[in-house]
Amino acid sequence: MKLKLTLALILGVFSYIYAQEISDTSFGKGLINFTAKDSSFSIKFAPRFQVRYNSSWDYNGDKYENTEYNFIVRRARLKFDGFAYSPKLKYKIELGLSNRDISGANQFNRNTPRYILDAVIMWNFAKNWELWAGQTKLPGNVERVVSSANLQLIDRSLLNSRFNIDRDMGIQLRHKTNLGGNFLMREKFALSQGEGRNVTEGNEGGLQYTARLEFLPFGTFKSKGDYFQSDLKREQKPKLMVGFTYDLNQDAVKDRSVLGSYMFKSDGSLYKTDITTVFADAMFKYKGLSFMGEYAKRTADQPIAIDTDGITPTGDIVLTGHALNLQAGYLFKNNYEVVGRYTTLDYEAVTEKLPRNQYTLGVNKFIVGHKLKVQSDLSYSTLDNKQDNITFRLGFDIHF
Repeated sequence: MKLKLTLALILGVFSYIYAQEISDTSFGKGLINFTAKDSSFSIKFAPRFQVRYNSSWDYNGDKYENTEYNFIVRRARLKFDGFAYSPKLKYKIELGLSNRDISGANQFNRNTPRYILDAVIMWNFAKNWELWAGQTKLPGNVERVVSSANLQLIDRSLLNSRFNIDRDMGIQLRHKTNLGGNFLMREKFALSQGEGRNVTEGNEGGLQYTARLEFLPFGTFKSKGDYFQSDLKREQKPKLMVGFTYDLNQDAVKDRSVLGSYMFKSDGSLYKTDITTVFADAMFKYKGLSFMGEYAKRTADQPIAIDTDGITPTGDIVLTGHALNLQAGYLFKNNYEVVGRYTTLDYEAVTEKLPRNQYTLGVNKFIVGHKLKVQSDLSYSTLDNKQDNITFRLGFDIHF
């Protein structure tokens, strides 16, 4: 209730301030885009939401049967960003309002909704150096770091949903190095709590260490295009980013590193084990053609959770294994796009989960780039190489 009243007050104040003015901003540039007269701070307010329809059919042995269909507001978010005191000190706050954004209340976040997605400051303290502090995405696989507002298909792949390292609270150090000519290398390091976002009751496990290297042999993409999908800028020269991430979550207490369920023992204490996740990925764009490839692998020192007696399994198992995701699309001059994606998951035997393959075909219409678009996709999934499921999705995004 307090959050709702605060947001209402903020919107009310800005509505009053601008009630008699015509803003010089435009759609997609922020609902409010304000810089103080003395240039001591700036703020951009950009709400967005995504609505979609889902329909799913399972194969029952001789035919497909419709098992699910629904309409959902998948994402509804309020984003604030800008600078404070100096353009070298930037900030970002993003709040989630949809059910999927705020779910996950538990004893470690005082059983409250998880409204906060991002709350981070970014300080450019020296040439080519930035220090980040707060809660935000870790420098993991490129598909996860790409905003959900800038996806080429309606949602991310199975690789991402099973193996990504998501958001966490901590600090990050970022640097970029010119290796000669247009060749650029970016280094990103993170030290975080290791339990995911919105945890308030201290660090139950150890710390999480993340390192990422990115190589751009042909120089930077237009408008940071390596971190949005589809070649909306129609790169006139080939552009490529290749990235590698190593992540170690020491004494992790969840079955998917910073995500998933807590692993409890019978006495209420938490089972802990070291979890390692590695990624290799690439992003390529050229004249409307785009390609993204990702490989992920997760291992754990002791993936089977053991109870207090040191012998009996609790039933919790760390989700270990590896996955490959390949995605390509072509954007026509009329801003229609066709996209194809192939994802394969192969879990370690200890998880007792079967391998899964998924084939997805999508069609998009970009009206104002990713800020206003209509998307649809059709996915065919197999479990252990057997007929399994067909899913159709249709949705739209609007981002002020």
